[in-house]
Amino acid sequence: MIHRPAGMGQFQFATLANLRAAQLLRGCRPKVEVDGSHKATVIAQMEVAQGMITQSTLPAVAVHAALAVTDTDAPFIVVG
Repeated sequence: MIHRPAGMGQFQFATLANLRAAQLLRGCRPKVEVDGSHKATVIAQMEVAQGMITQSTLPAVAVHAALAVTDTDAPFIVVG
């Protein structure tokens, strides 16, 4: 089980891990040792939990946009 760092909320942990997982899927190299059996989401969670990824290490625009969206601001898809 992966535990989030002390002082980091669940939403911030999930947001940072999500943004990092997207980077990993685009080809960024993991900052932790992996044996190839973990998915990008798990690797990202491990990096955030170990303090290797913080709000200051990710692009400010992506972090700000991800943390600024609330349920009332959430984009919706119009089909038709």
